[in-house]
Amino acid sequence: MIMKYCAEMLSINKIRPVVLSVFVLFAASCAVDQMQTRQEESRMPVVSLDVDSDTEDDFNRAVSYLKDKEYDKAIPLLESIIKTEKRFAAPYVNLGMAYIHTGNNELAEKNLRSALDIDLGHAVANNELGQLYRKAGRFDDAKKAYENALVVHEAYLPARKNLGILCELYMRDFSCALEHFELYQKYAPDDKTINIWVADLKRRLGQ
Repeated sequence: MIMKYCAEMLSINKIRPVVLSVFVLFAASCAVDQMQTRQEESRMPVVSLDVDSDTEDDFNRAVSYLKDKEYDKAIPLLESIIKTEKRFAAPYVNLGMAYIHTGNNELAEKNLRSALDIDLGHAVANNELGQLYRKAGRFDDAKKAYENALVVHEAYLPARKNLGILCELYMRDFSCALEHFELYQKYAPDDKTINIWVADLKRRLGQ
């Protein structure tokens, strides 16, 4: 059967895996992270592909396992899906996230990079890869990953926030941090934490 799918742009701060969502014929946009704007949603691609119903069922089960933090069940299921279905980034992203939570950063990076081979601008994959690189002290690589996440999905706020934090706390580039926190404010003007950070950075920069 022909289904319409897209990868949701979700942060995994609370174990929210990327999912393949079924769409009706005239769906105009994908469901995205609550912090993204409708303008950003309208630019999300929807791809029409034939997907085996068993693969779809397995993927949905894997998503359920991830939400329940049952990584030992999710990982082999996702690995099985990837052996037969290599056209979507989402299974690789979810497998990468599962490996992050089991502490296997090598396999996490491998699968996130595989997702980027399919979709270089995938916001979630780039954001999670950026987090891995930051924790490993690879700050330049982390910055590049966050920037890649924002090339197409400029309103993907988890990556925007993480890039600002990287610039401020790890690279000591206060101008860079201020730039990205101010861009963050455009989409979330009522975020009190970001507003405090912006005010503090302006004070330190003498603005």
